Amino acid sequence: MYMIIVGAGSIGTSLIDIATKEKNNVVVIEANVDRAREISNKYDITVLNGNATSAETLREAGSERADALIATTSDDAVNLMVVSIAERLKIPSVLAVVNDKDHAEFFHKLGANVLENPEDVVANHLYTAVKRPKVNDFTILSQGDQIFRLTVKGGSPLAGKPLSQIVDRGIIPAGILVIAVEQGGKKEVPTEETVIAADDVLTLFSLERTSDELIDRLTG
Repeated sequence: MYMIIVGAGSIGTSLIDIATKEKNNVVVIEANVDRAREISNKYDITVLNGNATSAETLREAGSERADALIATTSDDAVNLMVVSIAERLKIPSVLAVVNDKDHAEFFHKLGANVLENPEDVVANHLYTAVKRPKVNDFTILSQGDQIFRLTVKGGSPLAGKPLSQIVDRGIIPAGILVIAVEQGGKKEVPTEETVIAADDVLTLFSLERTSDELIDRLTG
């Protein structure tokens, strides 16, 4: 994938790292001279030290052959301008970080996918890591949905039961789905016949925030 990343701050740098490891063709636009030099020295990619709110800069970055553009700066005005130009240049997939949730509507009107309030995402992750040590991983999706992982213990009401029975008995409430089961190091999408055992790692999807009490009960 040919990808243009605007901004090499903390989010942009992490994205650059992931994208280059996945062997994507990455071009970075960074306004700060020192930061642009640092990224250029660290990665074997094209780095433009310039103003991404200029259509000419996006063209120089290869907008005509780009598959995606991601605006990651901490300035919503800059990100919005970049998105607007990217849409006019007909870049197929345009995404942006939105630092103030009140600005999200403007990005949606331009047809961009957005990541709202990245600080809130980090804060929620840290809070959950402290408050819910039994939860292995935790992600909040854009509409408040959640994906989390937990390890089933011997005292869990899930242990020893097939998934069909777990669902029929309401052991896992409506609105929560088991979307993956890791048993003995092997991960698979469960069926109704899948029997949950102690030490299994479950990946669950929930339509709303899951209570601490339910997490404790399911873990056992």
